[in-house]
Amino acid sequence: MYYVRRKYLLDHYSAPEHGKLSLTNNSLRRKRGAFRSGGTKSGSFQLSLEANYEDANEKSHCAAVIVTETSGVDQLMDVMQVFKRNDIKINHIESRKPKNDDSKSSSISEFYVDLEGEPAALLIAINNLKSKVKEFTFGEKSPLVTEKPGVEELGDVPWFPRRIADLDKVSNRVLMYGDALDADHPGFKDPVYRERRKMYADIAYNYKQGERIPRIEYTEQEKETWRTIYRELNRLYPLYACREFLVNLPLLQLYAGYSEHCLPQLEDVSYFLSEKTGFVLRPVAGYLSSRDFLSGLAFRVFYCTQYIRHHKDPFYTPEPDCCHELLGHVPMLADRSFAAFSQEIGLASLGASDEEVERLSKLYFFTVEFGLCRQDGKVKIYGAGLLSSIGELKHAMEHTEKQRDFSMNAVMEMECKITTFQDGYFINNSFEVAKNELRNYAASIDRPFHLRYNPNSRCVETLITQRELLAALQETKQEMTQLVDAMARLNNRQQESIIPESRWDAVIGSLCRRRVSNDDDIPEEESPCNGGGIANGA
Repeated sequence: MYYVRRKYLLDHYSAPEHGKLSLTNNSLRRKRGAFRSGGTKSGSFQLSLEANYEDANEKSHCAAVIVTETSGVDQLMDVMQVFKRNDIKINHIESRKPKNDDSKSSSISEFYVDLEGEPAALLIAINNLKSKVKEFTFGEKSPLVTEKPGVEELGDVPWFPRRIADLDKVSNRVLMYGDALDADHPGFKDPVYRERRKMYADIAYNYKQGERIPRIEYTEQEKETWRTIYRELNRLYPLYACREFLVNLPLLQLYAGYSEHCLPQLEDVSYFLSEKTGFVLRPVAGYLSSRDFLSGLAFRVFYCTQYIRHHKDPFYTPEPDCCHELLGHVPMLADRSFAAFSQEIGLASLGASDEEVERLSKLYFFTVEFGLCRQDGKVKIYGAGLLSSIGELKHAMEHTEKQRDFSMNAVMEMECKITTFQDGYFINNSFEVAKNELRNYAASIDRPFHLRYNPNSRCVETLITQRELLAALQETKQEMTQLVDAMARLNNRQQESIIPESRWDAVIGSLCRRRVSNDDDIPEEESPCNGGGIANGA
């Protein structure tokens, strides 16, 4: 799908209020798992970048930008020079007084800039603005999306994707892009490596949800890096990896191209996952904010890098790469219980405040990335950060004094270490226990609605009214009826598919009786409660 460009005047265009991301400290070492967003509101010069969109008649891409400045037009000209150096065309520019500025000061102005250029050039230009801009804000919607269904019903909550296709609007809001490597990166001085990184980033940037992931012809050097890591980690897995990991790794070798001789193709791995747990992979160009990354999990979409770490140091990477994703995350995402746990973290993040998203990202960090579990009386590893790091894997298992039982309170008090090993590692007795703790925590998140994922339409449904809740319960009733009937047949007790006086009847009947007046006008034939309870075949 291509969005068609059209004029947008600044009077009808506002910078978003949330999702701010600081550019002053964006070292690759800053975040291994790409889950932390931050920044402050200090600074006199701000740039707001709205989601990119494509021209239906051209191959170039466009971006809408709002620049807020208090330091004079000279600094605005510096920003314009950055766009010029990257061959970015400025189609439209205009100014106004900020709408959300109540002061009488005349020193603050907003400039709307409509840009056009190659996708790589657009994001590289934004990255180059780190020396000019103290802070910029990622917008929560495309400039072409002026209305979102149901948003008026949700109150003042952050926008979140409702359909799996909505991930196209957030997947390219990367913090770092392509060959924009920091000076401390092992591949910083390698022009060949930087060019490969740019190629991988362009693939991810042009990807649309539901398309096949392009296949990569990996170089011999990249294959050798993979071989070195794969061989060494496979010596450790039988000793330390959890049962679920050890069950799924051979299946990946059999069906998804895992071997020490070549790197798996993301398309093959994604197909395998979709058959196992409904998860799919989506290529990503670089770091995403916590909110954007977790929103993908809500739809069972895992953002996955295609590039591999630099061959100079195969056992160290300052950022997640395909070795981390394919060897650490994918075998666990092939487990149903773990996949459900990951999705529930994503669902809990939708519409949550920035503070709640930060807490959920910490939960993700100490479970999905660095979690331990207890199996057959022994401590095993299920965290991807440990399963893909030889050094920290050994550290976590050898220093037993750093292992502690999992609890939400303890997790929230623990600091996430980025450039060093963690101070502690949390042990879960099972993923079901972890899911129950997560559900209890998610129930405490203050949102004026409840969410339900519909796997048939791959949409997130908001449950606000009793009518919506009753419709969801009706679907659950049908599923429960089928399961009870299957159990009866399995036990050789032939009976009708009836659950007389079941707890589901009680729930639905109670809601029918307590229906608020706003729902009283539902026609009888449309009511999910028509005919009474399950026993009456509603």
